[in-house]
Amino acid sequence: MAEPGLLAGFDAGQTHTTCRLARVGDGQVLAEGEGPGVCHLAAPDGEQRFRQALRGALAAAIDRLPGGGADARLRAAAVGASGIEQGSAVQERGQVLAAQALGLPPQRLWVSGDERTALHGAFPDGAGIVVISGTGTIAVGRNAAGQEHRCGGWGWLLDGAGAAMDIGRDGLALSLRMADGRRPDSPLRPALWQALGLEADTPDAAQRIKALVVTPAFGPAGFARLAPVVQRLASAGDRDASRILQRSAEALTEMVAGVAAALGLEAPAVCPMGGALEHLEGLRRGLATGLAAALPGAQLQSARGDACAGALHLAARLAGGATG
Repeated sequence: MAEPGLLAGFDAGQTHTTCRLARVGDGQVLAEGEGPGVCHLAAPDGEQRFRQALRGALAAAIDRLPGGGADARLRAAAVGASGIEQGSAVQERGQVLAAQALGLPPQRLWVSGDERTALHGAFPDGAGIVVISGTGTIAVGRNAAGQEHRCGGWGWLLDGAGAAMDIGRDGLALSLRMADGRRPDSPLRPALWQALGLEADTPDAAQRIKALVVTPAFGPAGFARLAPVVQRLASAGDRDASRILQRSAEALTEMVAGVAAALGLEAPAVCPMGGALEHLEGLRRGLATGLAAALPGAQLQSARGDACAGALHLAARLAGGATG
């Protein structure tokens, strides 16, 4: 029988960290709170930010417990955090830091990438694949034997195909080829440049873009903010924008097919997740078309739960309880 107390499930992203608290045994969700975001643990302030994020989100959730959390006793926790690779030294370090931040022994704590908690939230009890496209992208799946495999997600400098970052960057790169005469001009160029606060007929606009994209504040998020512009143009019939979305959809299809092949899943359930797949209709439609051709038996479906639900599911295993 599970001892009484609380389970904590964390979804730690770059902008904020969410902590959801549930009761051991029946898994009833009791409270949720938010704390600051995290960055890669290898960054100069990565370890400090990771500890602060977990402590801050946990404290905020405890404050929202019935009765103010006077008797709150944390029994187990699972953390899905951006940038933590399964089976890596970074994961091991994350375990140590989380144990310090939460005051839990290692056997009651699990830390990994947020794609793993997303997988367990979407498919808590069975096989399936999640394909996530936001600023970045990754696909990860599990088969009936419990084996897991991932494709993609190797960082925006190496492997951004299928992500909002890649869509925005590809559009901007194409606009520069238009500006210097390598490609015929189209509405794509002024639309993207105006989204950056530049007038299309300004003589030095292209040079200013070159300088803008290398500033520390721009980064992958700066490119990703241009993806909705590409979607809007594609919806209006712009062929260049449509091709960009199609290439990204093909990249997502390839990732899902790679996971399915590695795990022996012939007709997998596939759950699309992330802001790009949620908001970019052309990307979502292209993925559905691509999967119909590459994996005819694949079934697109909604997630049963989010990443925090997946983290709670894993924490319940550690506590010997169930999330209901």
